[in-house]
Amino acid sequence: MSEETPQNSGQPAFHVEKLYLKDLSFESPSAPESFREAGEPRLEYQLETNAFQKGPEHFEAILHVTVKVQLNDNVLFLVDVTYGGLFLLRNIPPEHLAPTLGIECPTILFPFVRQLVASLVTEGGFKPVVLDPINFVALYQQQLQQQAQQRQQAAAPVA
Repeated sequence: MSEETPQNSGQPAFHVEKLYLKDLSFESPSAPESFREAGEPRLEYQLETNAFQKGPEHFEAILHVTVKVQLNDNVLFLVDVTYGGLFLLRNIPPEHLAPTLGIECPTILFPFVRQLVASLVTEGGFKPVVLDPINFVALYQQQLQQQAQQRQQAAAPVA
């Protein structure tokens, strides 16, 4: 059961309007030969978050995950998932808006992405890949530090 917050109550509101799969790809370029290869595969994965304003009180948060598993020089499989959510953020103080979009929204999206990746990899004939939990607070702070460094570099006088 969802809580309804009157539009004009002035109270902060954070509501998940919709969760959805935006894009999905699974590739296993060397199958079926890859199933016979011996050795310890190497997993690499990248994660990106982003948010876009879609209306006065609506924001889309995006979580994009790419998982690549290789054995020697052969790609066993590649998974690429873009998952989104439409969120209602009403009466959120401006200083809390960016952290909500950069921390809270991806935290909600991540379990769905984790489940998709595990299911896809299993359906592809491989042992499931269960992504480790992500500390979105630390990731958000790291992004803020990178942005600050980029601003400093851009403002630095050219020698």
